[in-house]
Amino acid sequence: MAEEPLYPIAVLIDELKNDDIQLRLNSIRRLSTIARALGEERTRRELIPFLNENNDDDDEVLLAMAEELGVFIPYVGGVEYASVLLPPLETLCTVEETCVRDKAVESLCRIGSQMRESDLVEYFIPLVKRLAAGEWFTARVSACGLFHIAYPSAPETSKTELRSIYSQLCQDDMPMVRRSAASNLGKFAATVEYAHLKADVMSIFEDLTQDDQDSVRLLAVEGCAALGKLLEPPDCVAHILPVIVNFSQDKSWRVRYMVANQLYELCEAVGPEPTRTELVPAYVRLLRDNEAEVRIAAAGKVTKFCRILNPDLSIQHILPCVKELSSDSSQHVRSALASVIMGMAPVLGKEATFEQLLPIFLSLLKDEFPDVRLNIISKLDQVNQVIGIDLLSQSLLPAIVELAEDRHWRVRLAIIEYIPLLASQLGVGFFDDKLGALCMQWLQDKVHSIREAAANNLKRLAEEFGPEWAMQHIIPQVLEMSSNSHYLYRMTILRAISLLAPVMGSEITCSNLLPVVVAASKDRVPNIKFNVAKVLESIFPIVDQSVVEKTIRPCLVELSEDPDVDVRFFSNQALQAIDHVMMSS
Repeated sequence: MAEEPLYPIAVLIDELKNDDIQLRLNSIRRLSTIARALGEERTRRELIPFLNENNDDDDEVLLAMAEELGVFIPYVGGVEYASVLLPPLETLCTVEETCVRDKAVESLCRIGSQMRESDLVEYFIPLVKRLAAGEWFTARVSACGLFHIAYPSAPETSKTELRSIYSQLCQDDMPMVRRSAASNLGKFAATVEYAHLKADVMSIFEDLTQDDQDSVRLLAVEGCAALGKLLEPPDCVAHILPVIVNFSQDKSWRVRYMVANQLYELCEAVGPEPTRTELVPAYVRLLRDNEAEVRIAAAGKVTKFCRILNPDLSIQHILPCVKELSSDSSQHVRSALASVIMGMAPVLGKEATFEQLLPIFLSLLKDEFPDVRLNIISKLDQVNQVIGIDLLSQSLLPAIVELAEDRHWRVRLAIIEYIPLLASQLGVGFFDDKLGALCMQWLQDKVHSIREAAANNLKRLAEEFGPEWAMQHIIPQVLEMSSNSHYLYRMTILRAISLLAPVMGSEITCSNLLPVVVAASKDRVPNIKFNVAKVLESIFPIVDQSVVEKTIRPCLVELSEDPDVDVRFFSNQALQAIDHVMMSS
């Protein structure tokens, strides 16, 4: 019996050396099971050293190992023994495959954040220094992601050394190392004391912003936002603002693209006056950039930017650019603008929205590119809150009616989904005049998703305006369509009946809807008949038991003897549901 615990480690070693990659992967993913079988001491003494020596060359196996080791602290005896996990992860930090290194760094951060301070000083900080001094660039790349864990626990002398090492990594010969240092600068800076942040970290940051590689500079842009939040406003204005203004005119469009994405975050950090004098002109330049990708990024942030400014500044500086972008040569720029422009209405107020924004909405609603039209439709409620339904209906309703017959079915779908909201805002009288006919027309659309949405739409309208209105305006027209020559349209009507029945109540369901469903059970198309069974199953809880016994059950019994297997299946399923309810009641 004493030999039994040896078995799992023997299997692991065999499988880890197996030629079959799947076996090697499976054994790595079972590491926690094997560690439990071995016990904490033998895991520390045998399993971890074995993993450290394992020189598997398959990235998938190494990735799995890096992931497993990150949650391994409980299996080696808890936090006091966490340091034994560092050597295998240190090795994984030096491999060539990026995703393996990233996972190893992530696991090291997870372990380091749980380690005792004395162990961090004794084991973790030396590990960071070794990686930072690594001969091969992969080790130095990985080191950059560990400084924010090592720094807070380091003694004062080590802190000075760590800042100096990070500074050297930012000036490394390899662009990949400088990129990693730039992308991790924000996390490292957040742990550094304010005095050193202003002196050491800002000089590191300035070096990165002048890097000759645009891939390093664009990561430094992300650092602008992170550092801006850490610095006091006057320091932010002195150190970050000039950098971001220069970046907004960088020769690389990728850098300008990053600035367009990050700029509004900096407005809060620098305060209102520098925003007005420096950042607004920079943002206007980006909105008029000659690269479409930069304009897309800037257009997508236009509402967020306007929220930070006062309405007058927005109208004076941003609105002229928005007008230009609404007729931009790139459909993707117009689409990005359409997705956010509605959010400007509450910022600008009623008068400016009606005079300045509404013409832009209307031109985007008539855009030839369906995504632009879709993006406008989906946000119409934001405008309604500002300008009111009278103005909205006069200016936008003709465009909505036109879009209801759009050749792109996704546009028609977006309009249908917006109809109940529009109905609640327009009121019943206006709705009947302008939009009632459209709602019926959609039940006979060529696209199934439109017909399905149209049936759902009728239910939501009945809920909004009440059963009496529905009885007058919806039910007669729905029942009229039940004899349509095309079976797909007859199926849509059955779907509409099943959705309307709970809203209409027992009396109308029994007198008006149920006879149509029972009549459809005689249809020649099996698809109609098994849908009848489904509808009867959904509406029997609404009606009296006498109606179930007199009308619904006989209909289902007849369908359960149908030649078609699907019809028999669904009718029997409905009968079982009825029996189950009867028995339980």
